[in-house]
Amino acid sequence: MDSKDNSSNPSMGYSTKKYNIPTKRYCQTMDLKDDPALIEKYKEAHSRLKAWPEILEGIRSVGILEMELYILGNRLFMIVDTPLDFDWDTAMAKLATLPRQAEWEDYVAMFQDCKKGSTSDQKWQLMERMFYLYE
Repeated sequence: MDSKDNSSNPSMGYSTKKYNIPTKRYCQTMDLKDDPALIEKYKEAHSRLKAWPEILEGIRSVGILEMELYILGNRLFMIVDTPLDFDWDTAMAKLATLPRQAEWEDYVAMFQDCKKGSTSDQKWQLMERMFYLYE
């Protein structure tokens, strides 16, 4: 198990990647259907062994350096690290056209509290940063 997959002891924290370029971060949220069995299946679908390789490749191909999902109950929180010149809208439009992306979105929609046929960009809501350790 790598340090990012420390789900058995989250109080140990998670290591972060280091990049040789300046980066920025996006944070998003979404709710899953409040059904423990569905939530477990959703978590399994995102596991190292079950994640669809085409989806991982597609995420990287649009310029995303790292994507992490965190869960509490049925609330998801996503962190996305990108280069400074990354354009969110352009990347999400491209992502929606990549092989198997629509199929993946339809598959995971059964777990998510969203409308059928929604794209990733329609499901996930960008969050506003309201605090950081000011310098």
